[in-house]
Amino acid sequence: MTSDPFVASARQRKLEALLFAATEPLDLRTLLNCLEESEENTEAVSGDLEALQAQYRERGVNLVKVAGKWAFRTAVDLASLLERHKVVPRKLSRAALETLAIIAYHQPTTRAEIEEIRGVATSKGTLDVLLETGWIRPRGRRMVPGRPVTWGTSDAFLNHFGFDSIRELPGLEELKASGLLDSNLPVDFKVPVPQDSKELRQDELPLDTEEEGGI
Repeated sequence: MTSDPFVASARQRKLEALLFAATEPLDLRTLLNCLEESEENTEAVSGDLEALQAQYRERGVNLVKVAGKWAFRTAVDLASLLERHKVVPRKLSRAALETLAIIAYHQPTTRAEIEEIRGVATSKGTLDVLLETGWIRPRGRRMVPGRPVTWGTSDAFLNHFGFDSIRELPGLEELKASGLLDSNLPVDFKVPVPQDSKELRQDELPLDTEEEGGI
């Protein structure tokens, strides 16, 4: 029986234990605090995480980085082993999926801008459904008459779809290859480069505190 050549350091073992015990993904700052490590050791701890990630790459569980946070996840090819028979939650409607895609690629965007891109009206109920999933969030208010709310995706969106960054969303060629876009598109057709910065843009105003809980 061949022994495992990887020998974890004391810090790697601590990281491994912390991530196994965690009920949600942990970011680097949280891990540093748990280890009582200083900011000066950020690079070293990042290296330890990458070493553990490589070690677990072919295991039944993988160490993954999603939305800038680290977590252990069942290997994709083994996920079917852990499926539970339960009531399947309601699927998102076509309108909700289209709205979510527009928000993801065009954020920050307003309801009117979503309607302009879709070419049809977007009901408040559609946005409410997406809010319930936790995949979108109100960012601020556009500096135009009426001060409409601007929408963006959340860390929960990245976590659910397994993205470390919003920039990992598929680009034009990937969307064509998957059949999600018609191959006969206009020559000048482009897929926006998605941005999800938490900072408000120059044309956005902050939400009032009392509004953040529900819009």
